Amino acid sequence: METLQKLALAVTIIGALNWGVVGIFKFDVIAQLTEGAYQPLARFLYVIIGLSGLMTLSVLFNYWQRTDDEPVPTPTVD
Repeated sequence: METLQKLALAVTIIGALNWGVVGIFKFDVIAQLTEGAYQPLARFLYVIIGLSGLMTLSVLFNYWQRTDDEPVPTPTVD
């Protein structure tokens, strides 16, 4: 499962970089590679990126849960 989460995180980062390029340069890399944003392959890739984003939410919540479970060190008085 951890490998799948790492793959989902990588796909999410790639998707975020694509949206960064869209925002800055008005150029959609996925649409360019698939000959249009509404082509079936482009839509499939957008769905995969979206699902990967949802999967990485579990990584974030697991991280928060682990950091909340760690004991807080108590200060000592000398």
